[in-house]
Amino acid sequence: MAKRAGKKRPCYSGIGGQAVIEGVMMKNRDKYSVAVRTPEGDIDVTIEEYESFSPVKAFTRIPFIRGVFNFIDSLILGIRTLNYSSSFYEEETDTHKKDKIIDRIFKDHTEKVLSTVTVIISIAIAAGLFIVLPYYLSQLLKKVIVSDTALAALEGVLRVLIFVAYIVLISCMKDIRRVFMYHGAEHKCINCIETGHELTVENVRRSSREHKRCGTSFLFFVVFISVILFIFIRVEEPVARIAIRLLLIPVIASISYEIIRLAGRYDNIFIKILSAPGMWLQRLTTREPDDAMIEVGIAAVEAVFDWKEYLGTYTDEL
Repeated sequence: MAKRAGKKRPCYSGIGGQAVIEGVMMKNRDKYSVAVRTPEGDIDVTIEEYESFSPVKAFTRIPFIRGVFNFIDSLILGIRTLNYSSSFYEEETDTHKKDKIIDRIFKDHTEKVLSTVTVIISIAIAAGLFIVLPYYLSQLLKKVIVSDTALAALEGVLRVLIFVAYIVLISCMKDIRRVFMYHGAEHKCINCIETGHELTVENVRRSSREHKRCGTSFLFFVVFISVILFIFIRVEEPVARIAIRLLLIPVIASISYEIIRLAGRYDNIFIKILSAPGMWLQRLTTREPDDAMIEVGIAAVEAVFDWKEYLGTYTDEL
């Protein structure tokens, strides 16, 4: 039985990931792995290189510009790995015939085209649900609420409520609950090594399933920052109001990314307070994984990250 070391100062590892269908994706720099528990009970691990969506690599390093490209990269990679993991559980139906037809049309660019289309549709749905809908719902009370500031605040409250309600509703789905369990395994694996412990099932099980760099926290900041910006940025024309809200999405994503990036590198009282709401929301988007799921998470980490070397350069115990 591996020993769990004493409490150590959290240390940024640089790795991140996401849950997929019956598995975990882990990314370290330009390399990523996808570990999936197959229907036969084995763990299938694949390793790939990811080429950024950014036309210029330097853009991914410039503050407040890199956030936009990292956000798009996360969406593309997330969709790609979800599709890959789901392929293990697809039944032999007409789906494969449709895939062959699509391959004939787009040839070697099929994956990029489908990923791009899916990202565009996903952003459009999210913008409609979390940006446009709260605005129009708040406008229904325009005759009752005279103050523009109060109306903008109400729009913000509705946006937060819709966001939380969305998470609660999807968490009721059986398949999503399993994805949330793998989400918990992903967080626990990263927390295990970032708190200076060997990556074993026992140590991972004892680690927290909440992490400050989680996509849930990122989405919370997107919603929260949009509330603040939309209160102070006002125009009279309704169409222009919607247009400005949509045009500000890249700005909001950039600011949110910088906050998440900051939170991942520091661990002081200010960062803890800033991260708290997102961490609370993660109680909805993560579940405690079983040992089999933890094993999948460990396999994903070890495919792209040398945690033993990392622990060798770890900070001293507190």
